[in-house]
Amino acid sequence: MPKRFMNFPNDVSNFILLMLPVKSLLRFKCVSRAFNTILESSTFVNIHLNRTITIKDELILLKRSFKEDCEQYKTIFSFLSGEIDDYLNPVFPDLDVPYMTDTNSIVFDQLVGPCNGLIALMDSLTVVIFNPSTRHFRFLPPSPFRSPKGVHRYVKCVGFGFDSVVNDYKVVRICELLKDDCYGYIQVEKENVEIYELGIDCWRELDWVDQQFPILNWLPCSQIFYNGTCHWIAHTVILCFDVSGELFRTMEMPNTRHNYVNGPNYSLVIQNESLTFICYPSVLPANDPLEDLTEIWIMKYYNVHDSWIKKYTIRGLSIEIPLALWKTHLFLFQRKNGCLMFYDLNSEEVKGLNIHGCPNSMRVAVYKENLTAIPRGNKTTSTQLQKF
Repeated sequence: MPKRFMNFPNDVSNFILLMLPVKSLLRFKCVSRAFNTILESSTFVNIHLNRTITIKDELILLKRSFKEDCEQYKTIFSFLSGEIDDYLNPVFPDLDVPYMTDTNSIVFDQLVGPCNGLIALMDSLTVVIFNPSTRHFRFLPPSPFRSPKGVHRYVKCVGFGFDSVVNDYKVVRICELLKDDCYGYIQVEKENVEIYELGIDCWRELDWVDQQFPILNWLPCSQIFYNGTCHWIAHTVILCFDVSGELFRTMEMPNTRHNYVNGPNYSLVIQNESLTFICYPSVLPANDPLEDLTEIWIMKYYNVHDSWIKKYTIRGLSIEIPLALWKTHLFLFQRKNGCLMFYDLNSEEVKGLNIHGCPNSMRVAVYKENLTAIPRGNKTTSTQLQKF
């Protein structure tokens, strides 16, 4: 079979392989050296990553947590698919995430991606890069930067993106160095930016950042990588970081003029390959919940403020965390009671999906099967690539 297959023209053999699931392709890599060469080539991996798929081929990675003890939690990944709107089917068995077990981890972690097929799970200390299709993952080494005595390092936000110029993935951390003054008040000594490049397995600090960053919101789904840029929700603006040029700028939020009884809160998602901004009320008790609106804005032309369009206005949703816009019309969110819900933007129907987790613990990444390899970095020092 392998010899006959290799006699086919390249476009024919590639077309056949592109129709097969990743699970089968990974098995084929063990069949022969020729198959392994094809499937690991950057050409085929990129063709496979950018192939045309249908909405039913989109998969959901769901992270959620359950309380096991007073300050101890169990965190799991669920890999889900759904061909109909009110049912999610497991693709793989649930997977334990042993390094996310305390309160800070489950409330303040970020699930970023997919970025060329790779996803990052990060909190202020831990970074794990993984490919849910190939089941490979890699812990990144901790930041080596230490603070002087009496100074505390506080991580304001984290990001993950791909640098198309150097063809490498980067992790970004914006930090504050805090110090108590002579009166016991905390003051900011300095702000800095730490970059980790996966390919060279190295942390470094940006030495040309001399600006003061806006107040950043470390909330679930308050950041996203899009169009080569990391985006973070900040006070009144969106902070942007060009991953290739390593330069910061700000982007104006849409003009949400609704007066919320509690809130508002903001999040960023992608819908129809466009940057999408969600404005939603706090879940604190309100005088009239029906007066608190959720607004979904889409940026028609990237980085053009006047192209923000208010696409949807939703009344009466009890949103703890907005999670994703899926299949172009399903708005996934976690309710205050911990239940995973969806709102159909077409029919305006709200349904529960019988999937639960601790409040504030759910994160979602919508991905498609891919063969993207995780860079191994410097073989002498890199954290080892593992499989789950």
